[in-house]
Amino acid sequence: MPTAIKFENISKQYRLGLVSTQTLSHDLNRWWKMNIRGKEDPYLKIGEVNDRAHKGVSDYVWALKDIDFEVQQGDVLGIIGKNGAGKSTLLKILSKVTAPTTGTIKARGRIASLLEVGTGFHPEMTGRENIFMNGAIMGMSKAEIKRKLDEIVDFSGVERYLDTPVKRYSSGMTVRLGFAIAAHLEPEILVVDEVLAVGDAEFQKKAIGKMQDVSRGEGRTVLFVSHNMAAIDKLCKKIIVLDNGKIEYNGSVQTGISKYLNKNQNSGNLWIRNESKSNYINPCLKIQKIEQCFLGDKLELTISYISNESHKNAFIAVDITNQQGVSIMQAIPTLEKFITYSKVTKDIILEIELPDLIPNEYFTTIWIGSHNTETFEEIDFATSFFIYESPQEGRTFPHSENHGSIIPHSILKYY
Repeated sequence: MPTAIKFENISKQYRLGLVSTQTLSHDLNRWWKMNIRGKEDPYLKIGEVNDRAHKGVSDYVWALKDIDFEVQQGDVLGIIGKNGAGKSTLLKILSKVTAPTTGTIKARGRIASLLEVGTGFHPEMTGRENIFMNGAIMGMSKAEIKRKLDEIVDFSGVERYLDTPVKRYSSGMTVRLGFAIAAHLEPEILVVDEVLAVGDAEFQKKAIGKMQDVSRGEGRTVLFVSHNMAAIDKLCKKIIVLDNGKIEYNGSVQTGISKYLNKNQNSGNLWIRNESKSNYINPCLKIQKIEQCFLGDKLELTISYISNESHKNAFIAVDITNQQGVSIMQAIPTLEKFITYSKVTKDIILEIELPDLIPNEYFTTIWIGSHNTETFEEIDFATSFFIYESPQEGRTFPHSENHGSIIPHSILKYY
Protein backbone atom coordinates (compact mmCIF):
# COMPACT_ATOMS: atom_id res chain seq x y z
CA MET A 1 0.00 0.00 0.00
CA PRO A 2 1.24 3.55 -0.72
CA THR A 3 2.21 5.88 2.11
CA ALA A 4 -0.67 8.17 3.13
CA ILE A 5 1.13 10.22 5.80
CA LYS A 6 4.82 10.72 6.52
CA PHE A 7 6.13 12.60 9.56
CA GLU A 8 9.76 13.68 9.18
CA ASN A 9 11.61 15.05 12.22
CA ILE A 10 8.52 16.84 13.56
CA SER A 11 9.09 18.95 16.68
CA LYS A 12 6.95 21.61 18.32
CA GLN A 13 8.23 24.09 20.92
CA TYR A 14 6.14 26.39 23.09
CA ARG A 15 7.02 29.13 25.55
CA LEU A 16 5.01 28.64 28.72
CA GLY A 17 2.37 31.22 29.48
CA LEU A 18 3.08 33.42 26.45
CA VAL A 19 2.14 33.50 22.78
CA SER A 20 5.38 35.16 21.73
CA THR A 21 8.60 35.89 23.61
CA GLN A 22 7.02 39.13 24.89
CA THR A 23 10.45 40.72 25.23
CA LEU A 24 12.03 43.04 22.65
CA SER A 25 15.48 41.51 23.12
CA HIS A 26 14.18 37.99 22.41
CA ASP A 27 12.21 39.09 19.36
CA LEU A 28 15.11 41.09 17.92
CA ASN A 29 17.55 38.27 18.56
CA ARG A 30 15.28 35.75 16.86
CA TRP A 31 14.64 38.05 13.86
CA TRP A 32 18.37 38.88 13.45
CA LYS A 33 19.56 35.30 13.61
CA MET A 34 16.85 33.85 11.34
CA ASN A 35 16.20 36.59 8.76
CA ILE A 36 19.55 38.40 8.48
CA ARG A 37 22.14 35.75 9.29
CA GLY A 38 20.11 32.83 7.91
CA LYS A 39 20.62 30.68 10.98
CA GLU A 40 18.12 28.56 12.93
CA ASP A 41 15.94 29.89 15.70
CA PRO A 42 18.33 30.41 18.68
CA TYR A 43 15.63 29.31 21.11
CA LEU A 44 15.49 25.83 19.58
CA LYS A 45 18.70 25.07 21.45
CA ILE A 46 16.98 25.47 24.79
CA GLY A 47 13.87 23.95 26.24
CA GLU A 48 12.91 20.91 28.25
CA VAL A 49 10.84 17.79 27.86
CA ASN A 50 7.16 18.56 28.36
CA ASP A 51 6.71 16.82 31.71
CA ARG A 52 3.66 18.53 33.22
CA ALA A 53 4.23 16.90 36.64
CA HIS A 54 7.48 18.80 37.31
CA LYS A 55 8.18 22.53 37.42
CA GLY A 56 11.38 22.55 35.37
CA VAL A 57 13.84 25.41 34.95
CA SER A 58 13.19 26.66 31.40
CA ASP A 59 10.28 28.68 30.01
CA TYR A 60 10.55 26.70 26.76
CA VAL A 61 9.13 23.18 26.44
CA TRP A 62 9.04 20.65 23.62
CA ALA A 63 5.46 19.48 23.15
CA LEU A 64 6.84 17.14 20.46
CA LYS A 65 10.43 16.18 19.77
CA ASP A 66 11.88 14.34 16.75
CA ILE A 67 8.73 12.52 15.62
CA ASP A 68 9.32 10.19 12.67
CA PHE A 69 6.83 7.62 11.37
CA GLU A 70 4.75 6.65 8.35
CA VAL A 71 1.12 5.61 7.96
CA GLN A 72 0.11 3.43 5.04
CA GLN A 73 -3.07 4.04 3.09
CA GLY A 74 -6.00 2.18 4.65
CA ASP A 75 -4.34 1.83 8.05
CA VAL A 76 -6.09 2.72 11.30
CA LEU A 77 -3.41 4.10 13.62
CA GLY A 78 -4.12 4.47 17.33
CA ILE A 79 -2.24 7.15 19.27
CA ILE A 80 -2.20 6.78 23.05
CA GLY A 81 -0.36 8.32 25.98
CA LYS A 82 -1.01 10.16 29.21
CA ASN A 83 -2.46 13.67 29.26
CA GLY A 84 0.14 16.13 27.99
CA ALA A 85 2.07 13.51 26.02
CA GLY A 86 1.63 15.44 22.74
CA LYS A 87 -1.23 13.51 21.08
CA SER A 88 -3.47 16.47 20.29
CA THR A 89 -0.51 18.63 19.24
CA LEU A 90 0.47 15.95 16.73
CA LEU A 91 -3.01 15.88 15.21
CA LYS A 92 -3.24 19.68 15.13
CA ILE A 93 0.01 19.85 13.16
CA LEU A 94 -1.29 17.23 10.72
CA SER A 95 -4.55 19.17 10.36
CA LYS A 96 -2.62 22.43 9.84
CA VAL A 97 -4.20 24.07 12.86
CA THR A 98 -0.67 24.89 13.97
CA ALA A 99 2.71 24.64 12.26
CA PRO A 100 5.62 22.49 13.43
CA THR A 101 8.70 24.22 14.80
CA THR A 102 10.90 21.86 12.80
CA GLY A 103 10.27 19.09 10.30
CA THR A 104 7.76 18.40 7.54
CA ILE A 105 4.62 16.34 7.02
CA LYS A 106 3.67 14.80 3.70
CA ALA A 107 0.01 13.76 3.36
CA ARG A 108 -1.75 12.24 0.37
CA GLY A 109 -5.33 13.46 -0.11
CA ARG A 110 -7.94 15.47 1.76
CA ILE A 111 -7.86 15.52 5.57
CA ALA A 112 -11.01 15.71 7.70
CA SER A 113 -10.39 16.49 11.37
CA LEU A 114 -12.50 16.19 14.48
CA LEU A 115 -10.23 17.54 17.21
CA GLU A 116 -12.59 19.22 19.66
CA VAL A 117 -16.30 19.42 20.30
CA GLY A 118 -17.76 21.72 17.65
CA THR A 119 -14.58 21.99 15.57
CA GLY A 120 -15.29 24.20 12.57
CA PHE A 121 -18.89 24.92 13.56
CA HIS A 122 -20.41 28.39 13.61
CA PRO A 123 -22.73 28.56 16.64
CA GLU A 124 -25.20 30.96 15.01
CA MET A 125 -25.65 28.76 11.93
CA THR A 126 -28.00 25.79 11.81
CA GLY A 127 -26.87 22.20 11.63
CA ARG A 128 -27.79 22.08 7.94
CA GLU A 129 -25.80 25.24 7.17
CA ASN A 130 -22.79 23.93 9.07
CA ILE A 131 -22.87 20.72 7.04
CA PHE A 132 -22.58 22.72 3.81
CA MET A 133 -19.96 25.07 5.26
CA ASN A 134 -17.77 22.22 6.51
CA GLY A 135 -18.11 20.40 3.21
CA ALA A 136 -17.06 23.51 1.29
CA ILE A 137 -14.04 23.97 3.58
CA MET A 138 -13.02 20.40 2.76
CA GLY A 139 -13.22 21.16 -0.96
CA MET A 140 -16.52 19.39 -1.70
CA SER A 141 -18.91 20.78 -4.26
CA LYS A 142 -22.48 21.68 -3.31
CA ALA A 143 -23.76 18.75 -5.39
CA GLU A 144 -21.51 16.31 -3.53
CA ILE A 145 -22.69 17.58 -0.16
CA LYS A 146 -26.36 17.33 -1.21
CA ARG A 147 -25.78 13.74 -2.31
CA LYS A 148 -24.42 12.86 1.14
CA LEU A 149 -26.81 15.01 3.20
CA ASP A 150 -29.39 12.34 4.02
CA GLU A 151 -26.68 9.87 5.13
CA ILE A 152 -25.05 12.49 7.35
CA VAL A 153 -28.31 13.47 9.01
CA ASP A 154 -29.41 9.87 9.51
CA PHE A 155 -26.08 8.86 11.04
CA SER A 156 -25.92 11.86 13.37
CA GLY A 157 -29.43 11.30 14.76
CA VAL A 158 -30.15 15.05 15.06
CA GLU A 159 -32.71 15.35 12.26
CA ARG A 160 -35.25 17.09 14.48
CA TYR A 161 -32.73 19.85 15.26
CA LEU A 162 -31.22 20.12 11.80
CA ASP A 163 -32.56 23.65 11.23
CA THR A 164 -31.79 24.84 14.76
CA PRO A 165 -28.66 26.94 15.49
CA VAL A 166 -25.79 24.77 16.70
CA LYS A 167 -25.35 26.92 19.81
CA ARG A 168 -28.48 25.22 21.16
CA TYR A 169 -27.07 21.72 20.68
CA SER A 170 -25.74 19.70 23.59
CA SER A 171 -22.06 18.69 23.44
CA GLY A 172 -23.12 15.16 22.52
CA MET A 173 -25.31 16.36 19.65
CA THR A 174 -22.50 18.59 18.39
CA VAL A 175 -20.06 15.68 18.38
CA ARG A 176 -22.58 13.46 16.60
CA LEU A 177 -23.04 15.97 13.79
CA GLY A 178 -19.35 16.82 13.58
CA PHE A 179 -18.30 13.19 13.29
CA ALA A 180 -21.04 12.43 10.77
CA ILE A 181 -19.83 15.27 8.53
CA ALA A 182 -16.16 14.29 8.80
CA ALA A 183 -16.81 10.61 8.13
CA HIS A 184 -19.27 10.95 5.24
CA LEU A 185 -17.65 13.64 3.11
CA GLU A 186 -15.16 11.10 1.74
CA PRO A 187 -11.82 12.37 3.10
CA GLU A 188 -8.76 10.33 2.25
CA ILE A 189 -7.52 10.84 5.84
CA LEU A 190 -9.81 10.99 8.88
CA VAL A 191 -8.33 12.44 12.09
CA VAL A 192 -10.30 11.85 15.31
CA ASP A 193 -9.28 13.06 18.77
CA GLU A 194 -10.83 12.03 22.11
CA VAL A 195 -14.14 13.74 21.24
CA LEU A 196 -15.99 10.41 20.99
CA ALA A 197 -15.83 10.16 24.77
CA VAL A 198 -18.53 12.85 24.86
CA GLY A 199 -20.99 10.69 22.91
CA ASP A 200 -23.26 8.04 24.39
CA ALA A 201 -22.64 4.28 24.13
CA GLU A 202 -24.84 3.86 21.06
CA PHE A 203 -23.08 6.62 19.15
CA GLN A 204 -19.60 5.38 20.12
CA LYS A 205 -20.49 1.96 18.72
CA LYS A 206 -21.76 3.54 15.49
CA ALA A 207 -18.68 5.76 15.21
CA ILE A 208 -16.25 2.87 15.65
CA GLY A 209 -18.18 0.82 13.09
CA LYS A 210 -18.07 3.71 10.64
CA MET A 211 -14.32 4.15 11.07
CA GLN A 212 -13.87 0.44 10.41
CA ASP A 213 -15.94 0.74 7.23
CA VAL A 214 -14.02 3.80 6.11
CA SER A 215 -10.66 2.07 6.50
CA ARG A 216 -11.45 -1.49 5.44
CA GLY A 217 -14.15 -0.99 2.86
CA GLU A 218 -13.05 2.27 1.31
CA GLY A 219 -9.27 2.09 1.86
CA ARG A 220 -9.10 5.40 3.71
CA THR A 221 -6.67 6.24 6.49
CA VAL A 222 -7.72 6.92 10.09
CA LEU A 223 -5.71 8.43 12.97
CA PHE A 224 -7.51 7.82 16.25
CA VAL A 225 -6.57 9.29 19.65
CA SER A 226 -8.35 7.83 22.67
CA HIS A 227 -7.91 6.89 26.32
CA ASN A 228 -10.39 4.05 25.80
CA MET A 229 -8.13 1.03 25.36
CA ALA A 230 -11.07 -1.17 24.36
CA ALA A 231 -11.87 1.09 21.40
CA ILE A 232 -8.18 1.26 20.42
CA ASP A 233 -7.87 -2.53 20.58
CA LYS A 234 -11.04 -3.12 18.55
CA LEU A 235 -10.43 -0.52 15.84
CA CYS A 236 -6.71 -0.04 15.24
CA LYS A 237 -4.21 -2.05 13.22
CA LYS A 238 -1.13 -0.32 14.64
CA ILE A 239 -0.39 1.87 17.62
CA ILE A 240 1.95 4.67 18.68
CA VAL A 241 2.61 5.34 22.36
CA LEU A 242 3.70 8.93 23.10
CA ASP A 243 5.46 9.93 26.31
CA ASN A 244 6.55 13.51 27.03
CA GLY A 245 6.45 14.41 23.33
CA LYS A 246 8.48 11.45 22.09
CA ILE A 247 7.54 8.15 20.50
CA GLU A 248 8.03 5.44 23.09
CA TYR A 249 6.62 2.59 20.98
CA ASN A 250 5.46 2.10 17.40
CA GLY A 251 4.07 -1.31 16.46
CA SER A 252 1.42 -3.89 17.32
CA VAL A 253 -1.69 -2.84 19.24
CA GLN A 254 -1.52 -5.43 22.03
CA THR A 255 2.14 -4.79 22.78
CA GLY A 256 1.63 -1.01 22.74
CA ILE A 257 -1.35 -1.19 25.11
CA SER A 258 0.62 -3.42 27.47
CA LYS A 259 3.57 -0.99 27.50
CA TYR A 260 1.23 1.94 28.14
CA LEU A 261 -0.62 0.25 31.00
CA ASN A 262 2.58 -0.96 32.65
CA LYS A 263 4.56 2.25 32.13
CA ASN A 264 4.50 3.56 35.69
CA GLN A 265 5.74 1.69 38.72
CA ASN A 266 2.48 2.14 40.58
CA SER A 267 0.25 0.96 37.75
CA GLY A 268 -0.21 -2.06 35.56
CA ASN A 269 0.70 -5.36 37.22
CA LEU A 270 2.90 -4.05 40.03
CA TRP A 271 2.70 -1.55 42.90
CA ILE A 272 5.82 -0.91 45.02
CA ARG A 273 5.92 1.43 48.00
CA ASN A 274 8.01 4.54 47.49
CA GLU A 275 9.31 5.39 50.95
CA SER A 276 10.09 9.00 50.01
CA LYS A 277 6.39 9.60 49.20
CA SER A 278 4.76 7.44 51.88
CA ASN A 279 2.21 8.86 54.28
CA TYR A 280 1.34 6.01 56.62
CA ILE A 281 -2.17 5.88 57.99
CA ASN A 282 -1.11 3.37 60.65
CA PRO A 283 2.64 2.78 61.05
CA CYS A 284 2.08 -0.64 62.66
CA LEU A 285 1.22 -2.07 59.20
CA LYS A 286 2.90 -1.32 55.90
CA ILE A 287 2.10 -2.82 52.53
CA GLN A 288 5.39 -3.16 50.71
CA LYS A 289 4.28 -4.52 47.33
CA ILE A 290 1.21 -5.60 45.36
CA GLU A 291 1.60 -7.95 42.40
CA GLN A 292 -1.19 -8.77 39.96
CA CYS A 293 -1.59 -11.63 37.51
CA PHE A 294 -4.32 -13.67 35.84
CA LEU A 295 -4.69 -17.39 36.44
CA GLY A 296 -7.18 -18.63 33.87
CA ASP A 297 -10.38 -16.70 34.60
CA LYS A 298 -9.30 -15.30 37.96
CA LEU A 299 -7.48 -12.16 39.01
CA GLU A 300 -4.79 -12.93 41.59
CA LEU A 301 -3.33 -10.26 43.86
CA THR A 302 -0.30 -10.98 46.03
CA ILE A 303 -0.02 -8.41 48.84
CA SER A 304 3.31 -8.27 50.69
CA TYR A 305 3.20 -6.57 54.09
CA ILE A 306 5.10 -5.98 57.32
CA SER A 307 3.15 -5.79 60.60
CA ASN A 308 4.26 -4.85 64.09
CA GLU A 309 1.32 -6.59 65.77
CA SER A 310 -1.51 -9.05 65.08
CA HIS A 311 -4.82 -7.52 64.03
CA LYS A 312 -8.02 -9.25 65.10
CA ASN A 313 -11.21 -8.97 63.05
CA ALA A 314 -9.34 -7.08 60.39
CA PHE A 315 -10.54 -7.31 56.82
CA ILE A 316 -9.31 -6.42 53.38
CA ALA A 317 -11.45 -4.79 50.67
CA VAL A 318 -10.73 -4.83 46.97
CA ASP A 319 -12.53 -2.22 44.89
CA ILE A 320 -12.59 -2.53 41.07
CA THR A 321 -13.19 0.83 39.35
CA ASN A 322 -13.39 1.96 35.75
CA GLN A 323 -11.48 4.81 34.06
CA GLN A 324 -13.94 7.37 35.46
CA GLY A 325 -13.36 6.15 39.03
CA VAL A 326 -16.82 4.54 39.29
CA SER A 327 -16.86 1.39 41.44
CA ILE A 328 -17.77 -1.69 39.40
CA MET A 329 -17.54 -4.25 42.21
CA GLN A 330 -16.34 -4.62 45.79
CA ALA A 331 -15.17 -7.75 47.57
CA ILE A 332 -15.17 -7.39 51.37
CA PRO A 333 -14.84 -10.74 53.17
CA THR A 334 -13.72 -11.09 56.81
CA LEU A 335 -11.04 -13.32 58.24
CA GLU A 336 -9.97 -13.10 61.89
CA LYS A 337 -6.26 -12.64 62.52
CA PHE A 338 -5.46 -12.82 58.82
CA ILE A 339 -2.72 -10.24 59.46
CA THR A 340 -0.23 -11.75 61.89
CA TYR A 341 2.67 -10.28 63.78
CA SER A 342 5.78 -10.30 61.61
CA LYS A 343 8.77 -8.03 61.28
CA VAL A 344 9.67 -9.69 58.00
CA THR A 345 7.72 -9.42 54.78
CA LYS A 346 4.75 -11.79 54.58
CA ASP A 347 2.34 -12.44 51.72
CA ILE A 348 -1.43 -12.67 51.42
CA ILE A 349 -2.70 -14.09 48.12
CA LEU A 350 -6.17 -13.03 47.00
CA GLU A 351 -8.02 -14.76 44.18
CA ILE A 352 -10.86 -12.77 42.63
CA GLU A 353 -13.44 -14.00 40.14
CA LEU A 354 -14.44 -10.91 38.22
CA PRO A 355 -17.96 -9.97 37.13
CA ASP A 356 -18.82 -9.85 33.43
CA LEU A 357 -16.96 -6.68 32.40
CA ILE A 358 -17.29 -4.72 29.18
CA PRO A 359 -14.01 -4.09 27.27
CA ASN A 360 -12.18 -1.23 29.00
CA GLU A 361 -9.36 -0.41 31.42
CA TYR A 362 -9.97 -1.14 35.12
CA PHE A 363 -8.15 -0.38 38.38
CA THR A 364 -7.88 -2.03 41.79
CA THR A 365 -7.94 -0.15 45.09
CA ILE A 366 -6.81 -2.01 48.23
CA TRP A 367 -8.15 -1.09 51.68
CA ILE A 368 -7.25 -2.81 54.97
CA GLY A 369 -9.17 -1.98 58.13
CA SER A 370 -11.09 -3.35 61.09
CA HIS A 371 -14.74 -3.50 62.07
CA ASN A 372 -14.29 -0.62 64.50
CA THR A 373 -13.63 1.56 61.42
CA GLU A 374 -9.89 1.72 62.05
CA THR A 375 -7.92 2.09 58.82
CA PHE A 376 -4.54 0.41 58.57
CA GLU A 377 -3.70 1.02 54.93
CA GLU A 378 -5.40 2.34 51.81
CA ILE A 379 -3.86 2.31 48.32
CA ASP A 380 -5.85 3.87 45.49
CA PHE A 381 -5.38 2.66 41.89
CA ALA A 382 -2.78 0.13 42.99
CA THR A 383 -2.88 -1.97 39.81
CA SER A 384 -4.69 -1.84 36.49
CA PHE A 385 -5.81 -4.35 33.91
CA PHE A 386 -7.46 -4.28 30.53
CA ILE A 387 -10.45 -6.30 29.32
CA TYR A 388 -10.66 -6.82 25.58
CA GLU A 389 -13.08 -8.62 23.28
CA SER A 390 -12.07 -11.65 21.25
CA PRO A 391 -13.03 -11.04 17.60
CA GLN A 392 -13.27 -14.81 17.05
CA GLU A 393 -15.66 -15.68 19.86
CA GLY A 394 -17.21 -12.36 20.85
CA ARG A 395 -16.23 -13.01 24.49
CA THR A 396 -14.30 -10.84 26.89
CA PHE A 397 -10.85 -11.70 28.23
CA PRO A 398 -8.46 -10.15 30.73
CA HIS A 399 -5.29 -8.58 29.36
CA SER A 400 -2.82 -11.29 30.30
CA GLU A 401 -0.68 -14.00 28.76
CA ASN A 402 -3.05 -16.61 30.19
CA HIS A 403 -6.50 -15.67 28.92
CA GLY A 404 -9.74 -17.00 30.34
CA SER A 405 -13.45 -16.28 30.30
CA ILE A 406 -15.00 -13.92 32.82
CA ILE A 407 -17.22 -15.54 35.48
CA PRO A 408 -20.38 -13.45 36.23
CA HIS A 409 -19.99 -13.42 40.03
CA SER A 410 -17.37 -12.24 42.50
CA ILE A 411 -15.75 -14.30 45.25
CA LEU A 412 -12.58 -13.49 47.17
CA LYS A 413 -10.43 -16.35 48.43
CA TYR A 414 -7.40 -16.31 50.74
CA TYR A 415 -4.39 -18.64 50.67
